[in-house]
Amino acid sequence: MKKLYSSVLRTFKGGVHPPDEKRHTADIAIQDFMDPKGDMVFPMLQHLGAPCRPVVKKGDFVLRDQVIGEPDGLGALVYSSVSGTVKDVKPMPHPNGSKVMSVVIENDRQYTTMEKDIQPCSYKELSAEQILDRIRRAGIVGMGGAGFPTHIKLSPPPDKKIDHIILNASECEPYLTSDYRVMLEDSWRVVNGLRIVLSLFPGAKGYIAIESNKPDAFQALQPYIEDENDIELVGLKTKYPQGGEKQLIHAVTHREVPSGGLPADIGCIVINVDTSVAISRAITQARPLQRRIVTVTGDCVKNPGNYRVRIGTSFREVLEAAGGVTKEPAKIICGGPMMGMALSSLDVPVIKTSSCLLVFSDSKAYLPEESACIRCGKCIQACPMHLQPYELNQLVLRRDWDGFIKWHGPECIECGSCSYICPAKRHLTQTCKLGRQVVAAMRKQAAKGGKSHG
Repeated sequence: MKKLYSSVLRTFKGGVHPPDEKRHTADIAIQDFMDPKGDMVFPMLQHLGAPCRPVVKKGDFVLRDQVIGEPDGLGALVYSSVSGTVKDVKPMPHPNGSKVMSVVIENDRQYTTMEKDIQPCSYKELSAEQILDRIRRAGIVGMGGAGFPTHIKLSPPPDKKIDHIILNASECEPYLTSDYRVMLEDSWRVVNGLRIVLSLFPGAKGYIAIESNKPDAFQALQPYIEDENDIELVGLKTKYPQGGEKQLIHAVTHREVPSGGLPADIGCIVINVDTSVAISRAITQARPLQRRIVTVTGDCVKNPGNYRVRIGTSFREVLEAAGGVTKEPAKIICGGPMMGMALSSLDVPVIKTSSCLLVFSDSKAYLPEESACIRCGKCIQACPMHLQPYELNQLVLRRDWDGFIKWHGPECIECGSCSYICPAKRHLTQTCKLGRQVVAAMRKQAAKGGKSHG
């Protein structure tokens, strides 16, 4: 038997160690909530890129696994996860806080599935082009949060030689356990998806990178790679944000993604655990992406757990499936507590990138008042991008956007490490996020030939 992993755990410089809070749901098997009663809402934006174009209209009857949104550029197909009648096509609330053009379907709860024009098979029966086409047709995106279309990520320019395929199995955000449960309960598909990706890059090696606080995941995946010479389990120190793409690549390979560059520039591609499962399902079952594993937890949730949910299901129904709340929530977050988005309402749908629903009371959501920076330097030590968050904070407050750029503010990954560690409770991450938004808008305006300084 191959050695499970090296005794030397890999990591990156910086980061923080918040309480992981995974004990609430880590030992709870995935439960099915696949028969929602309410209307299903499918935003045309569930990926990085431009929104899709709806290809159905009000009154149409649609089938499960039918395309209802098509991209005109960078994007991924959107499928219906139910059968039923289109009630409307209109802007609807999105988990990101905006309104996005969406297809609203009245679920008939029959789940009549569209007849497939491709058949399940082994990836070994397909060419690289056919594999990529099936991944594209399945509408798969990065399910770790960014939502980058997977078929594009797996099609780097010919001059980029890919030799490292890294499976991001760290799940470093506190509270989240959906990927962990997938590794335990769907181990074969996790590894098979990685095998499929490796088949696209002859000579590349696969690395399954898992934090040291998940020994059961190592044990679950081990039997499926014992005979694989090109797949290795890599142990990582338990630290946040170990799952950040650049941090993970550095920990595994000691390579640095250049400023403004992509992992492919240094021969790497990173895929998420559940993305790997979706790739496997797209090939071996000819199924598009139409379900999500969601961790539902927080001190207000009656029955915290991990739920298999149809994309398009209302978060309100998901919370009801977890028994509802035991006390009045003060804050609800889609995603993890460090990088998730606060929700103003539960009447928004689960989308491809929805990993978690956090429901906190006042005691957990309490945000202390800011006090003056004491120049302790803890934010600099914690920043995984080696920035100076306290300086960036001041530049944004002064609206000095040129200075923000000069001090590499756009390189911030908004991980929240600086805000977490700051003894003065400065809103460092929030101001960096604002600065990045303003600079992005300035650059977009400049590209159009105008000027804007916010």
